[in-house]
Amino acid sequence: MRYINNRAHFTIAEIQREFKISRATAIRDINEIQEMGFPLTTELGRGGGYFVMQNQYLPAVRFTPDELKAIVISFMASKNSQLPYLQNRRSITEKLIGIASQTQQDELIELNHILLFENTNPANPNLLELDDAAPPELNQLISLAVRDKHLRLTYEASPGWPQLMDVYLLHIFNSNAQWLAEVYDFDMDEFRYLPVDMLRDSAISEKKMRWSEEEIMNKKRLRSRESNLVVKLDATGIRRFKRMHPPGIILSLTGMFQSSGIFHAQLDVSDVEALAYYADWLLFLGGGIEFERIPVELRTILEERLAKLKFP
Repeated sequence: MRYINNRAHFTIAEIQREFKISRATAIRDINEIQEMGFPLTTELGRGGGYFVMQNQYLPAVRFTPDELKAIVISFMASKNSQLPYLQNRRSITEKLIGIASQTQQDELIELNHILLFENTNPANPNLLELDDAAPPELNQLISLAVRDKHLRLTYEASPGWPQLMDVYLLHIFNSNAQWLAEVYDFDMDEFRYLPVDMLRDSAISEKKMRWSEEEIMNKKRLRSRESNLVVKLDATGIRRFKRMHPPGIILSLTGMFQSSGIFHAQLDVSDVEALAYYADWLLFLGGGIEFERIPVELRTILEERLAKLKFP
């Protein structure tokens, strides 16, 4: 809508080029905008197109002082977070400061001096500093996924050994300072967590999806119910979970003020090293955790570790 509002006249072809969408999608989007009451008129033939009715443009955006503080503080809190599109943060921040009054600008500068967040360098808490850039593959992956989640990925787990994958993307998330893509692998019929920095040459897949989105989500729900490790956490466990947890495990908060949570995991009980790692990690989460479900093999290791702690 902002793109249209800034133009007195535009065509379907211009919309297609600008947003890289099909003609059918462009027409559907414009029709939806018109249904919302946006003042557009059409003219057929050469030189025709869509015209924005004069003197009925959208009003300019104005932020309240508290809204402006909220946006800028969120930028400050996100430093050292390996954000996508990090190179755009400087220009966005400059624009936000530019629309503020002199008094608001002084307050924002003062906020930058007195507010420090975790991982901020107190010697140089510069609001406009670009710190840890996210992997370059992340921007490309996001740009593709917002258009189509059925993707063709080249995954290079080891240098020189690329693997071509036909996947459906479920989520992109940051875990333990690493960006991961949660995908359903059509060829292997399994859900996987892929480090984004190991992806190469991502593109929208040209294959036909073997399963619909609904069928894929049903598979995910079914496998979640089949998880052999289900753990409830107290507030201490949640804090420690955030400090360290295996990639791909997602914590669901169940209590107010992050007082309780739960997570599910599917463990390979034949993998002795993985079981030993999980035993150490579960002990790290503290004594306030509760097991709704746990493999016998993992419980045995935990009991052995606890016995050694009591009777060294």
